[in-house]
This record gives sequence, C-alpha cells and structure tokens, in this order.
Amino acid sequence: MLVFRNEDLDAQRCRPEFVSSMYEDLRWLGLGWQEGPDIGGPFRPYSQSERRDFYLNAWKKLRDTGAVYPCSCSRKDLEQALSAPHDDADEIPYPGTCRAKAWSEKDFPSPSGVSWRFRVPDNWKVSFQDALQGAKDFICGKDFSDFLLWRRDDVPAYQLACVVDDDAMQITEVVRGADLLKSTARQVLIYEALGLPIPKWAHCDLMTDDRGLRLAKRHDALSLRTLRASGLSRAEVVEKF
Repeated sequence: MLVFRNEDLDAQRCRPEFVSSMYEDLRWLGLGWQEGPDIGGPFRPYSQSERRDFYLNAWKKLRDTGAVYPCSCSRKDLEQALSAPHDDADEIPYPGTCRAKAWSEKDFPSPSGVSWRFRVPDNWKVSFQDALQGAKDFICGKDFSDFLLWRRDDVPAYQLACVVDDDAMQITEVVRGADLLKSTARQVLIYEALGLPIPKWAHCDLMTDDRGLRLAKRHDALSLRTLRASGLSRAEVVEKF
C-alpha cells in the first residue's frame, strides 16, 4: 500500500496552489496511492499541518523522560559559535550551550516560546541496514549533534513529524533520497526514545541533471511541471531521470 503524506508544516513554502499542482503532476507521472489526498476521490487526506495533536503528544512524552530540552539559542548564535566548516545541506552543529541548563516540566506546559532539541547520547553508534546503501553507521556527537525537534516558532521539526506519522500510518518501508541518511540516524533515536517500531529503509541515489548537479530548486533544477511543459512525455521523463 502506498500512502500519500503532504508534509506542509512550513506555512511560508506550502501554498494551496502548490499542493494542487503536486497532485496533478504525480498523477500525470502515473503514480497512484491508496491512502492520502485524492481530489474528487475517496482517500482520506494526510496533511501534517492538521496533525499537531499527534506531534504534541510525542513531544510531551519526550519532555517527561528528559529526552529533549529547551534551547534559547538563535541561528545567529550557532553560526557565531561555529569554529569549523559544516555541510550546508545539514543542520548547523550545536555546541551544547543549553544542554546542562536546569529546567522543569512545570515551566513548559507547551513547547512554544523556545526551541527544543533532542539529547543525543554522546559517542553512541546508530546503525541500520539500508536496502540500497548497505550497512550504515553514524556516531552521535561526531556525525551530528543535539538536533531540533520543535522550532521556536512553535512548529514541530521534520524529524519528529516524520517519525510520529510513520508510526500512526503503520509505515513499514521508507524509500527516499540518500541525502536523508543522516536524518534517518536521527530518527532512529526518536523511534527508540518513543518506544516505536523502526521501519525498513531504502535510500535512493539522487537524480541529477546533464551537468551532474542534484535536481534542487537552489540550482534552478527542472521541476516536473517544467518538464511537462517542455513537451516531454511521461515515458521520456521516467527514462531521462
């Protein structure tokens, strides 16, 4: 069964017209799904913007067990504290400024007002078997640091939302791009902290253009809509990319 989930937590980037175009383009490509949005069809929509209560319940559990902690650091603070280069595609390394600060659950009945970070176990190895990339290992504190779980603007972070939704929707196999391998390691920690079953993984190599550049908006990559408008057929798009 294929589940469609509209990951629309970023309200500034997710507009109704973009969502409608996404449905139309995916249908044109020949993709169908058994759960999720289908305009004019019977499928119950899954939009993360409508699932806040699910994420809030998970945050409360993590707060109560001490798996997360409040963080008042801004992005500017982190950039100023950064002493070594980092992967621009990944989260800025966190120096642990707020990790040891005292706080109480009573002071935070909700996650709003501050950021919340997951407390990664130092030097802990996260391992998983990937169907396409093979065995993968990541070291906490070296490959990634305490990461965002809830944003300062009171929006759950991608890492938490994906884990909670995968469990609620009974996802057993996750197929996505190889650029998310490190995110998977982070999510494995969240699954374990929440006591949830961990799905199987398959991370695909990223699609590239004729210059070998990853298809991404920041590189003015061709969108599926643009490829359609250029006159390429469905078969040509599949074969080309």
